[in-house]
Amino acid sequence: MAAAFNGAQAERERTPVRRQSRAAGKCEGVFWRRTSRQDVQKILLAVKRYELAGRQPGSRSGPLGAVAIELVELFANMVDFRTGRLEPSIETLMRHLKRSRDAIVRALKALRAHGFLDWLRRYVPTGNEGVGPQVQQTSNAYRLSLPARAQQLLGRLGMAPPPPDDHSHAQEQHAEEIKAHQDSLPLDELPLFTIGDNPLGRALANLGKAMKQRESARQTESPSNFLSKSEKEIGHR
Repeated sequence: MAAAFNGAQAERERTPVRRQSRAAGKCEGVFWRRTSRQDVQKILLAVKRYELAGRQPGSRSGPLGAVAIELVELFANMVDFRTGRLEPSIETLMRHLKRSRDAIVRALKALRAHGFLDWLRRYVPTGNEGVGPQVQQTSNAYRLSLPARAQQLLGRLGMAPPPPDDHSHAQEQHAEEIKAHQDSLPLDELPLFTIGDNPLGRALANLGKAMKQRESARQTESPSNFLSKSEKEIGHR
């Protein structure tokens, strides 16, 4: 019993990252999207109107809360419009907003639950050699969104402008990038990307992981084992 516990504890220490985390620098290409100041301001306005529309009589806050609005205002000033890059740490958000970790985490979850925000958990190598954790958690990659139910609150402001001449080409290029990224994913990550982080996606990911382990074990079987098996067969003859 003690040996099993120690083994499980050692396993946790070797991989100190949260479930479904991705390697930083390899997962954001098809997650972040190019945006503009106008699009981000629309999301911010929609967040504020959504909060007001959902506030119950006598309640001090709506479905998102004041901290969530502060977060979107901060994100609007942090996001890289050209690439969509947005990756502040929780500590950075706490420092800018002067809010507690719990308040920040609750606000992030509320924005995600109502469709205004999504994120990818990520990890980076520790640089350790030999015994010790090889990877560690790093900041999330965030992406702002405008859900349809909130877009309706914008009225004419929420109407999409006509696409530019190169819109079709950009869509095709983006689809090719997604396909290339999908083709590069291993069996234990592909279902999470195509199906999502849900029971079916996780079940298929576990199946892919088991298949990878069996294939790895088959490939690393010692050639001496094959030789000894052949010698035994010859001896029996």
